[in-house]
Amino acid sequence: MQAALQRFFDGDVWHSFRSSPVAMVAAAIAAVCGLAALFAPWLAPHNPFDLATLELADARLPPAWEAEGQAKYLLGTDDQGRDVLSALMYGARISLLVGLASVLLSMVVGVALGLLSGFAGGRLDAFIMRVCDVMLSFPSILVALLIDGVGRALFPNAHDTLAFAVLILAIALPGWVQYARTVRGSTLVERQKEYVQAARLIGVSPLRIMGRHVLPNVLGPVLVLATIQVATAILIEATLSFLGVGVPPTQPSLGTLIRTGNDFLFSGEWWITIFPGAVLVLIALSVNLLGDWLRDALNPRLR
Repeated sequence: MQAALQRFFDGDVWHSFRSSPVAMVAAAIAAVCGLAALFAPWLAPHNPFDLATLELADARLPPAWEAEGQAKYLLGTDDQGRDVLSALMYGARISLLVGLASVLLSMVVGVALGLLSGFAGGRLDAFIMRVCDVMLSFPSILVALLIDGVGRALFPNAHDTLAFAVLILAIALPGWVQYARTVRGSTLVERQKEYVQAARLIGVSPLRIMGRHVLPNVLGPVLVLATIQVATAILIEATLSFLGVGVPPTQPSLGTLIRTGNDFLFSGEWWITIFPGAVLVLIALSVNLLGDWLRDALNPRLR
């Protein structure tokens, strides 16, 4: 383990990261947002979803630096008296969970189908690629809305866990296509190389060749694509929640907080929607910048 870490710190990727101020700032912002979301139950000043602690008399209080603000509500409160700062931590936790889970699911499905398509070829390759073409002809947000709507229609009284599963599936289903096409292209190149031909000659099974030999050599573009798609998944989740078909109201994400604050934006309570929107932009921007850096760091032609 120590030797592997030493090789990483001596490698080109770590050197590229240290020499890129943009990547370091983006990583710092992403780390702060991630840690704040992960440790929200311990870091948040209040539990915004504990109804017993809510004070309706404290509703719509401005941030602490304004005249009517209170020190215990640093970023103000919403229409139900919930602390905005605490709601941001808990909301980011849900958004990151849904985004990461949906990207992981789409990556597993897309990589598996891409490997199979590129390595097997023939009719199976043609069939999988035609399915990809059909999926690409529909906007991802439309597919997500359709799946989420059908899931809620079939399970109207479902538990919140099932609602989360439907939301993750709605975001993951349109996302696997890019992984499949990327991995297929790389697999078509790798399967013609000498090490694959040698493995076939000595009788190694196709599944073992794909898993042990081809897969490690096509993961570079997949990691870059996954990093960028985390931000996309978070934005899609926020869009669905803003439209009212996202996470349950009892566990609002950043998109739900933005939708709630939008009703009070023009009445002067700007902090209810501006702060969740700013956090969403920071998370998406930092992850996208990290994805751009990772693409350059893993591509020798761009160094």
